[in-house]
Amino acid sequence: MTVIGERIPRSDGQSKVSGEAIYGVDYAEPGMIWGALLRSPVSSGRITRLDTTAAMAMPGVHAVLTAADAPDAYAGWVLRDQRLFAVDRVHFEGQPIAAVAADTLAQARAAAAAIDLEIEPLPAVVDLDHALSPDAPLVHPDWESFVPTAGPDFPRGGNLAAESISDPPGVDEAFARAHRVISDEFVAQRQYQAYIEPKSAVGIFRDGRYTIHTAHQFPYNVRDRVSQFLNVRPSAVRVVGHTIGGGFGAKLDASLEPYAALLSRAVRGLAVKLVNTRTEDLITCPSREGAITRLRSAVDAEGNIIARELEVIADNGAYSGEMPWLASIALHCARGVYRAGPTRVVARLVYTNTTPTGAFRGVNGTYLYHAVERHMDHIAAELGVDRLEYRLRHLFTDGEELLNGQVLDDAGILRQGFEAIEAAAPWAELQAEKRPYRGIGIGAAWWLTNPSAGTAVVKMHEDGTVAVVTAATDNGSGAVSMGVTQVVAERLGIPPADVHIALPDTDVAGFDGGSQGSRTTRIVGKASQIAADEVVEKLKNVAAGLLEAAAEDLEVAEGTVRVKGVPGKSMTLAEVAVTAMNTVGPIQGTGSFVTPFPDFNPGCATGLMLPSFPTPTYHVHLAEVEVDPVTGNVRVLRYLVAQEVGRVISPDGTYGQVMGAVTQGIGYALHESLRIGEDGRYRERTLESYRLPLAGDVPRVEFFPLEHPDPDGPFGAKGVGEGPVLLPAAVIANAVSDAIGKPFNQIPITPEEVLAAIQS
Repeated sequence: MTVIGERIPRSDGQSKVSGEAIYGVDYAEPGMIWGALLRSPVSSGRITRLDTTAAMAMPGVHAVLTAADAPDAYAGWVLRDQRLFAVDRVHFEGQPIAAVAADTLAQARAAAAAIDLEIEPLPAVVDLDHALSPDAPLVHPDWESFVPTAGPDFPRGGNLAAESISDPPGVDEAFARAHRVISDEFVAQRQYQAYIEPKSAVGIFRDGRYTIHTAHQFPYNVRDRVSQFLNVRPSAVRVVGHTIGGGFGAKLDASLEPYAALLSRAVRGLAVKLVNTRTEDLITCPSREGAITRLRSAVDAEGNIIARELEVIADNGAYSGEMPWLASIALHCARGVYRAGPTRVVARLVYTNTTPTGAFRGVNGTYLYHAVERHMDHIAAELGVDRLEYRLRHLFTDGEELLNGQVLDDAGILRQGFEAIEAAAPWAELQAEKRPYRGIGIGAAWWLTNPSAGTAVVKMHEDGTVAVVTAATDNGSGAVSMGVTQVVAERLGIPPADVHIALPDTDVAGFDGGSQGSRTTRIVGKASQIAADEVVEKLKNVAAGLLEAAAEDLEVAEGTVRVKGVPGKSMTLAEVAVTAMNTVGPIQGTGSFVTPFPDFNPGCATGLMLPSFPTPTYHVHLAEVEVDPVTGNVRVLRYLVAQEVGRVISPDGTYGQVMGAVTQGIGYALHESLRIGEDGRYRERTLESYRLPLAGDVPRVEFFPLEHPDPDGPFGAKGVGEGPVLLPAAVIANAVSDAIGKPFNQIPITPEEVLAAIQS
C-alpha cells in the first residue's frame, strides 16, 4: 500500500495544536539571563556620544557591549559589508549600537534605554532613482573596502549594490521599426513576512565554542554568519534548531544570534537570551524589497512582440544580505512565459538608508510578474484583442529557449494549465456574466526549485521504526513533517507514524541549504530516499541468510523483509534490525543530493549570479474581484490555481502551501505595505497598522494540480511552496483594472486609489 499522494497527519501536528511544541521563543536554559539591544532611532547619522557608564551601574546588569568590545570584522552572505555594531555612523533605523545582558528582560531593556547616545542626523538616501544620481550622498563612502564572501566580485559601485545587464543585438533596431511601442511603469512597496513568532536566540559560550539555540530556516547559514561576525572558524559555532513559528524567508540569515553569542562570552558562559519586540521585529526584518519596474515592448502590425526592454531598480536597504544574487532574476522573468524578440534587461540593486531587505517567498518574482502580466493586458488593450487569446497566441511551447540560453523542454505544460482553468471557469462565460464593478484577471508564470544541497541519515531502530537525521527545517510548510516523512515511509514500507525526524543540529547533521525556494521535499526528500535505499539493501543482505534466499529475491514492504511471491516467508524489520545489531552492526544509510544548474549561455549578461532556473514549474492563475464603488474596497470573489507540481506527495501539504501563498499574495496586492518616509523610517510599526488580510478577505482557492513526475525528484516531486505567490498581485491588479476600466500599476491597490480612479 502506498502512502505517496495520501493524506496523513503531520508528524508535528499534535505537539503544535496542544501547545507542547517548544518554539525558539520558548526555549530557556538553567541560569539563563537576558539580553537587549540599543538600536538607532534614526536612519542616517553620525554617533557623537556613546556612554555606557549609567547602564553598567544599573541593577542586575552583567555586561554592556559596543563596537569597541566586538571583533573588528565584516560579515555578509554575499558581500562582507556589515559590522556587528554601528561604529561611527548609523545607516538605518534599528541598527544595533550596543547590547546589554542582565538578570531579567526588564532590567536589560531598562539598561539599554539608559545608555547615553547622541546622533547627529545626516541626509537619508531613500528615493531609488535619486540614490543612483551623481549628487546623491553615499550610504557607504567606504564601499570599495567591502569584499565578496566567496567567489569573484560583481558589478557594483557607490550606491549601486549590484547590477546585472543583458543587452543583446537588435533591440534598438526593432524598436525603430515597430508598428507601435507600449510602455509602463510599475511600483511595488515592501512587504513584511509577518510570522507569528518574533525572532529570538539563546547564546552559550563554553569550552571555547559557541552554541546557539534558535528557530531558523537555515541553521548552517546562522553558523557561518556568527563565525564571520565573531571572527572564529565555522566549526567553533554549533546551531541547534527549534520549532519555527513561521519565517517565509525572513529567518534565512542571522539576526539576534551573534549578539547572544557575544554577550554569553562577555558574561563568562552564562546563557543569554534575546527576543525582539514586535516593533523591533517589524522595523528590522529583511522584508520583501520595494522596486520600480519600467517595461516597454515593440509590437509589429500583427501584434507580435518584436523587442522588449525591462529596467528594474530594487531597494537593497543599507546592507546586502543575499540580495546581490537576486538581481539576476529579472533576466529570467522579463518575458514572463510569452515569446518576444530580443530583450534588454537592466537590473539594479540600490543601497538606501533603510532596513536591509531580503528573501520573502517568491523573492523578486512577485513584482516582476506583476509588471509583465499588467503589461500584457496593456498590449492587448492597445491592440483591441482579447487578453486571454493574446496570451495563448504568444505562450511558450516545448523547447523554448530563454534569454540565458536555457531550454524549457516541457513548457507546453503551461497550455495544460490554461486548459484546466478554462474547464473550471470558461473565459467567455465569465466575460458574458460580468456586472458593473466586477472584473477578471488571468496570468501565468514559471519558476525554479532551489537546487541547494541537502543530506540525510536514515537510522533503523531495533523496534522497526526509523529516525531521520537532517539539518532541514520545517518552518510550517509540512515539507519535513509530511513530505520527507512520507518519502521515507514509502521506501521502507512502514507507517509514516514510525518515521521520526530529529530537529536540526549543525554538530550532528550534514549540511542543508535551508528552508527556501521550495527545495525541502525535493532535495531533502531525495537525499532521504537515497539513504533509505541504502537501508533497504542492508536489510536485504542481513535477512538473506535468515530467510535462506538471495538478497535480490527479497523485498522490503509492509514492515517486513519478505521473499517475493512466497507468502509467509518473511521477517519483521525489528527482527532483522536486532540481528544486524549482533552481527554486522546497526543499519543506517546516508544520502546527499544537489540539483545541477541547467545549461546556459554565460555570455548572455553581466553580473549573472543566478545563471539559470533548475527544475522549473509552471503556473496559471485566475481571479474574479468585485469593487465597492462607495468605499473603494476590493473583494476577491474567486481564485483559481493550476500548478505543475511534479507529483503530489502530500495532498494536504500541497494544498496548504497553495492556499497560504495565495493568501500572502492577496495581502501583497490589496492590503500590505511598509511605507517609508523621507526620513527613512517605516510608517507602519505594528501588526495593527500593517493591515494583514483577514480570513474574510480570502476565498477558498480552487486548485488544479498538474502532475508530471520529475525523474530526479523523490517519487517525481518538484517544488510547490513558492510558485503560488508569484501571480496573485498580477491577476488581482488585472481584475481590478478590468472592473474599473483604468490601469492599476502600483502594489498594493489601496481603497483611496480605487476611489480616485472611479471619481476621475
